Amino acid sequence: MKLPTLPPKLASLFKRKTAAEKLAEKQAAKNALAEVAAPKKPVLDFQQLAMDFKTLDPKDPGLWPLAPRIVILFSLFAGLIAAAWGFGAIGWSVQLEELEAKKQQEAKHKEDWLAKKKQAVNLDEYRRQLAEIDRSFGALLKQLPNKAEMGDMLVDINKAAQARGLAVELFRPGGEAPREFYAEVPITLNLTGTYHDIGAFTGDLARLPRIVTLNDVALTVNPNQTLAMRTTAKTFRYLDDAEIASQRKGKK
Repeated sequence: MKLPTLPPKLASLFKRKTAAEKLAEKQAAKNALAEVAAPKKPVLDFQQLAMDFKTLDPKDPGLWPLAPRIVILFSLFAGLIAAAWGFGAIGWSVQLEELEAKKQQEAKHKEDWLAKKKQAVNLDEYRRQLAEIDRSFGALLKQLPNKAEMGDMLVDINKAAQARGLAVELFRPGGEAPREFYAEVPITLNLTGTYHDIGAFTGDLARLPRIVTLNDVALTVNPNQTLAMRTTAKTFRYLDDAEIASQRKGKK
């Protein structure tokens, strides 16, 4: 009678293990326990790294361990970046200053351009105003006597005082004081007369065709109730081209 065969799993349970297999299983179990109980090694062993640095041979970098080579290369790379950053910061600061100066210069040029543009747009109006100023200046200049007419001007002032019945005690023209395009001629006047006569005399001076001004006016009352007026009358004459050229040459 043939016995039935058992399934492989059940057959393996009833199979006897040899002594060698049992010893191997025990050794494998011990190794597994040792691996579980043993502490994990650190990723970076600083003691080993320090020992590697102490034993480095500077003459033969090719034999250096991997960790020191990586650390040294990283340090050199970081140093180069820091140096480049430092020198770049100095260069950037100079460039920023130059850029700021250029911006200010550009703003100034824009203002100048706008001012010149306005002048160009209003050029016709400026020319009209300049012509009007020239006409006005010419009209004012005609109110100033020339050098030959100064004698007549002094005579007119003296006649105006006498026409109002004023006693001319002093009539003394002073030296000319040249200005840019005209000369100033002071005249020291000491007059005596009534209040109304002196007032009429000043009105006559204002109506003269030439410019005459009264300066430093001082009035005092005389014992006979008349007034004594001491003043400096100033009249003006324009300088001719030769006098202006001589004056400018003297300044240079």
